[in-house]
Amino acid sequence: MIKRVVLIVLDSVGIGALPDAEKYGDVGSNTLDHIFLKCPQIKLPNLLNLGLGNIDSSNSIPSVEQPLANYGKAMEQSAGKDTTTGHWEIAGNILEKPFPVFEDGFLPYFIEKLESEIGRKTIGNYAASGTVIINELGDEHVKTGFPIIYTSADSVCQIAMHEEVIPIEEQYNICKTARKLLIDELEVGRVIARPFIGSHGNYTRTANRKDFATLPPDNLLTSIERAGMQVSAIGKISDIFAGKGITKSTKTKNNLDGILATIDEINQNFEGLIFTNLVDFDMLYGHRRDPAGYASCLAEFDSYIPRLLDSLHDDDLLIITADHGNDPTFTGTDHTREYIPILVFGKSIAKGFDIGVRESFADIAATISKALGIEYKYDGSSFFNVLTSN
Repeated sequence: MIKRVVLIVLDSVGIGALPDAEKYGDVGSNTLDHIFLKCPQIKLPNLLNLGLGNIDSSNSIPSVEQPLANYGKAMEQSAGKDTTTGHWEIAGNILEKPFPVFEDGFLPYFIEKLESEIGRKTIGNYAASGTVIINELGDEHVKTGFPIIYTSADSVCQIAMHEEVIPIEEQYNICKTARKLLIDELEVGRVIARPFIGSHGNYTRTANRKDFATLPPDNLLTSIERAGMQVSAIGKISDIFAGKGITKSTKTKNNLDGILATIDEINQNFEGLIFTNLVDFDMLYGHRRDPAGYASCLAEFDSYIPRLLDSLHDDDLLIITADHGNDPTFTGTDHTREYIPILVFGKSIAKGFDIGVRESFADIAATISKALGIEYKYDGSSFFNVLTSN
């Protein structure tokens, strides 16, 4: 019997373009495969032993004869390729309508209303890289105190402010105001506070990022909570789900912090779900199109897998997956529409079986609910029987 599931999302670690990638301009993208091709020196012995290279024989990722985990990949049924959409589908909600994007900037009436409510003018309001725009507009922001508004091809409204110009709590309140105003046709998936520090030519973002997501429907997390179990969120999970269905939340500064927090949480004694997001793959290397950095980040995670596996209880189930792609060798700077890998390990379940190509990320939610023995009425089809019938 499974009493607890550890679900780790390697943010943006996709494994090949989806059949509908043409709609998104992502034909030919493959985050993992292209990292292996671009960085042949990459060493991921533990992920490979789990079966990462067994997922798709057409990739250049080496396979093993006897994987320690069960393996497969999943398609995204929701429209979109952003973090919120991916995580919500993993939790059992397939979205028929994508969150809106504003690559040409937000509509004037929203900007005017926001400025009126926060008592400050704003600058920017165009699609940009966050690290670039703070150096483009940082001096003006420091001089005027005007928040920097920017977005991307994702459904986000990002607001960058210097911590010595606008105190962090006021920054969060400004973002909460934007969240309140971004409704109906303006309802982006997330408003993100992007605090930064530094001076001319040397502005850098801090770890005080905070996401303000739109409220999700009921899902796997609310089902677990209602069953009287714990949902422990690590990293930005609580922000992505606007705190809904979360019983405990742990903020992290980077991937290593998230990995160690996950291991610490595994060492606690409770029933339910540990849900971790490791964001550095996406934020630091995918968007910045840095395959070498991405490879090093994967190697860091790989090096902690033995410790992660050793910490698991006999009645724990570990699932390693992703939420979308972000091929660091691809054109542009945005996410890529890809399959996500699925690796499933447990000391009390079968190992080395191919769970196939799952039709939806939501199959993960259905499987977790089946493993925990709780009521589930959302999207997805469970593959738990494959793990227990062999």
